[in-house]
Amino acid sequence: MRIAIANQKGGVGKTTTAINLATALAATGASVLLIDSDPQGNASTGLGVSRSDRHSSIYDVLIGDATLAEATVQTAIPGLSLIPSTAALSGAEVELVGLDHRIHRLTNAMEHADISDWVLIDCPPSLGLLTLNALVAVDQLLIPLQSEFFALEGLSQLLSTVERVRSGPNPKLSILGVLLTMSDRRNRLSEAVAADVRAVMGAQVFKTSIPRNVRLSEAPSHGLPALVYDIRCPGSQAYLALAREVVERTTAQVKSSERSPS
Repeated sequence: MRIAIANQKGGVGKTTTAINLATALAATGASVLLIDSDPQGNASTGLGVSRSDRHSSIYDVLIGDATLAEATVQTAIPGLSLIPSTAALSGAEVELVGLDHRIHRLTNAMEHADISDWVLIDCPPSLGLLTLNALVAVDQLLIPLQSEFFALEGLSQLLSTVERVRSGPNPKLSILGVLLTMSDRRNRLSEAVAADVRAVMGAQVFKTSIPRNVRLSEAPSHGLPALVYDIRCPGSQAYLALAREVVERTTAQVKSSERSPS
């Protein structure tokens, strides 16, 4: 299953979600590939892959200088591999404009690769060509949404982009779910925002929400997922619950598609 984790708004927990969901899925015994498609490279750093170890990156894959296999590095987490990001990716948006099949570059690279059970893509906070490449290449979209006043602002733009991708290059793209992040049940505003999001998005909102948690913030500075840094903390427990929901939802969707007439 291929999942893009995207929201054009920054600071909503995309990278934290990508790292910890990938770790939780790998803990089930599955093979997981995390693609760091954000020029900031925080997912790579958060998994302990130093810049000196990033010999090839997703940038090299997108411009055709490396295959997925050549750019993949193993992390310290059993079953979890990574295609890292480097500073070169910051110029990829401009370079991709002049290349053939510019929104299909990642899709084409995946066609010739031995893909893991799960592929997660940590997208940049924009709806540019890097995010479009991810949306065209995946089956599902997971949308992290911060529990704040402007949570729904900009979501319509992302959903509009999803519809354009569905009507053109990737008809199979669907929304796996909306994940409420940085929630605080002691805060009335946070609870009100969650209620508004659920009223608008309904069952697409995951039952699991990710709480504000210091340990989640500390873990990347140690080059570790929170699930390794402190599995008992509320944030880690929430990501384990999210992984169970993701598995349940994707399994149900696969069974539904198998029952549907071709």
